[in-house]
Amino acid sequence: MTHDHDLVLRPTAAQTEAALNPPPGRNGGDLVVETLAGLGATTVFGLPGQHALGMFDALRRSDLRYIGLRVENNAGFAADAYGRVTGEAAPLLLSTGPGALTSLAALQEARAASAPVLAISSQVPTAGLGGGRHGYLHELPDQAASFRGVVKSVHTVRTQSQIPSAIAEAWTSALTVPHGPVWVEIPQDVLLAETPIPVVTGGDTFPEELPPRPELTAVAADLLARAERPAIIAGGGVVRADASKKLRQLAERVQAPVVTTFGGKGAFPWTHPLSLQSWLEDRHTTDFLEDADVLLVVGSGLGELSSNYHTFKPRGRVIQIEADLGKLESNHPALGIHADARLALQALLETVGERTDPGAPERVRAVLDKVRERIASQELTLEQDVLAAVRGALPPSAPSFWDMTILAYWAWSAFDAKAPNTMHSAQGAGGLGYGFPAALGAAAADPTHPVLAVSGDGGALYSIAELATARQYDLNVTWLIVDDGGYGILREYMTDAFGEPTATELTRPDYVALAESFGVPGVRTSPETLETDLAKALAAPGPSVVVLPAVLRMFAPTHLG
Repeated sequence: MTHDHDLVLRPTAAQTEAALNPPPGRNGGDLVVETLAGLGATTVFGLPGQHALGMFDALRRSDLRYIGLRVENNAGFAADAYGRVTGEAAPLLLSTGPGALTSLAALQEARAASAPVLAISSQVPTAGLGGGRHGYLHELPDQAASFRGVVKSVHTVRTQSQIPSAIAEAWTSALTVPHGPVWVEIPQDVLLAETPIPVVTGGDTFPEELPPRPELTAVAADLLARAERPAIIAGGGVVRADASKKLRQLAERVQAPVVTTFGGKGAFPWTHPLSLQSWLEDRHTTDFLEDADVLLVVGSGLGELSSNYHTFKPRGRVIQIEADLGKLESNHPALGIHADARLALQALLETVGERTDPGAPERVRAVLDKVRERIASQELTLEQDVLAAVRGALPPSAPSFWDMTILAYWAWSAFDAKAPNTMHSAQGAGGLGYGFPAALGAAAADPTHPVLAVSGDGGALYSIAELATARQYDLNVTWLIVDDGGYGILREYMTDAFGEPTATELTRPDYVALAESFGVPGVRTSPETLETDLAKALAAPGPSVVVLPAVLRMFAPTHLG
């Protein structure tokens, strides 16, 4: 009697021949790249180092495309963006110790934003594992410990036979919701030693799905159908789950106004009659959401930014759909549904009754009118004009990547992303230097669209070396640098808090001349010519830099009163 679980896949004749007669000259690094190719990877990012040379030598014998950046953290940001754009696990190859540790800030952002990154690092030789102090170059007492609080999972390899399974397990972890970065470390001697192991030819993995519990979605559907003033907060989980269409169907069925978080930009159409857009840092929006008798939160943990700096205090019943168990009900009591956003929204659509509310669009317009009046009273025409110019120049389907800079803070609230998964920023972890290297990763993922990166001059200096990467691989990225001579938002924060800023002013280069020294075209623009100059740069193939000298201001916060 044969059971399904007794069935095994029979190798083909070609696979058997390859297994019995593997090509000579392979090492542990070949097992790494063969496993990646077998799992479906086509592009890897990284930076070589002495302990990792076995992996990088193996790239020469593979069909994988390698994009080499100049700083490990920037390579991590590029892999992050590749994962966000494609939904695939982006391989990131790094060396031991300093090289590995330099990627930590990027991996923190990937974890916060649920971007699938498969980081593979070398390690000191096997004899140095275990915490002893042997004096190896790059040695750490416990390298993996530096990553355990940052990534989803850590995998340490000790023999060549463990490489395919460890990488496959890590790949599955990265792509199981909630997506995120994972860490694999392989000792130098394991990577360099010649291997008798056959060529890795298979690699199918099956990330686990996370469906909702039906008894919970039944209660949620009933609450929504009977609500008098329902509302929806849509977070990044909706975008990552490709659930935007299901969100719109549900919102229209129950006539619930929708606000998107900054990570959920594009999850709901900006100009839809039920769209509250993204004005979460506004007391009028906060008041409206607090007044909802049933609030559905999808794919958001209602963290600091999504809760108007924790001033949001819902008075009605909260339903929270969240794939990250640690975020479920972490800030507010709720009917917590631990599930992938797409599967949970589908379950609600199959059970929720239709609700009529002809007054909902009018209430949405009233909130947005109040927001506009508040902003208009602050004399911020320059900032709004600059953001409008960027939107006018950027093709609707082109992705954009925003660094931690004042224009990005405006964009979180006021920029129409036009489509899901097209606007990305580093607001998950909040580190500087994200925009440009992330845009390079997105351009490597899809060369058919121009990609926009937006930075301030302070953030630009974190990743200026990647102009060489952009030129080397001829990546189709236009980099807008808003040059205000310092860390503009910190200057504003310190002036407001202490009366004057300290340590915020920067001596900076001529960014146009610097770009041109890398062979990248550069242009200095003005607020009046920005849209034309930016559109021209985006339309030209290859990398380019547009520099806007301007001091922008933030709109007044509403959470301090």
